[in-house]
Amino acid sequence: MLAQNTPPTPGQSIKQPVVLPLRVKLFGADSGQPYAPEQTVLLTEAEHRIVFEDVRERPILSINRGFSAPAILETDRSAADLAFLAAQDDDPFARYEALQQLMLDTLVESAGGARVDHTAVIAAIGGTLANPQLDRAFVAEAVLLPSESFIGDQMTVVDPEAIFRAREALRRDIGRTLEDAWRTAYHAARATTDGYVYSPEAKGLRRLKSVALGYIAASGAGDAGALAFAQFEAADNMTDRQSALTTLVAGDSTQRTPALDIFYNRYSDNALVLDKWFSVQAMAPRDDTGAIVLELSQHRDFTLANPNRARALIGAFGVNQRAFNTADGSGYRFLADQLIALDRINPQTAAKLIPPLGRWKRFDPSRAALMRAQLERIVAVPGLSKDMAEQASRSLDG
Repeated sequence: MLAQNTPPTPGQSIKQPVVLPLRVKLFGADSGQPYAPEQTVLLTEAEHRIVFEDVRERPILSINRGFSAPAILETDRSAADLAFLAAQDDDPFARYEALQQLMLDTLVESAGGARVDHTAVIAAIGGTLANPQLDRAFVAEAVLLPSESFIGDQMTVVDPEAIFRAREALRRDIGRTLEDAWRTAYHAARATTDGYVYSPEAKGLRRLKSVALGYIAASGAGDAGALAFAQFEAADNMTDRQSALTTLVAGDSTQRTPALDIFYNRYSDNALVLDKWFSVQAMAPRDDTGAIVLELSQHRDFTLANPNRARALIGAFGVNQRAFNTADGSGYRFLADQLIALDRINPQTAAKLIPPLGRWKRFDPSRAALMRAQLERIVAVPGLSKDMAEQASRSLDG
């Protein structure tokens, strides 16, 4: 049974059914074989029933293949079914979606307090990583865990600490269990991309190398810092250098500070590249990220007068879900301080950076109250620009 629902919008509380072309295919859970060729179901009503005949084993549905319809799907497919599709589906989009949904379901359950087995996710990622027929760029994107903010979007009340713990625990298990496979993928990509080449294949390998390095570090491997620093020093392109720096900044290895210093000294006269130096620190999943960002706001190369620099530090920090949403509200105060100062220089940029405070309804009452207090503080500033006043007032209304 297929059903569709379009949420109401201002001025149109009742939405009529839309035309959704959904490409579907059934696979046998035991044989792994398709029952029939792919078919396109045209969903034009609120509900539609599809009948498959002569089904002799438990079926697994592959739906919206090739992203045939721009729709958000909700299905009752089990973790086993999603793992099967992640390993067996012959449609790349459906395969990617199955693996992402499997990871997302696991993380949401875990963040909600349930004890969740990571076996299915690890097996699905391991199978994807080991499949030589899959494009390396596809593999690199498919095995990445959903972001903390996206996980939060699936929850009635966002719990930043629980989401962070759940995601880090899964990353650690994936890294440790598949460590040999990650190292194989990392060294194979490094050997293949020896010398910078601008091509889709080389780009995919560089991306996979970055992902593999991240999982090796997540495993807690003792040589992860040295491996990242070696890549950082030897890099002949920004992709490799920045991914290595990101890995080092997120961890506690002794190479972390030297890498930051080297990057800064090398690119301090290149404003756009130096923005990356600020943003990679503002986005780091560390306990002390808030303190680091506060210190960076006093750095001699930080200025609110440069919109790109403001976005690189202030904007990046605002979307770092855990660091920004600390229970004591210090992240909210910092952002409000910066936006009040920025409003005097560039009201348009300041107004565009306020949305993180406007998500207060999604959080627990304590955090919500702290966010609202900062929005009210902004609104009360004498001489506030029209842009900021409108955006802050809208954010208060939720």
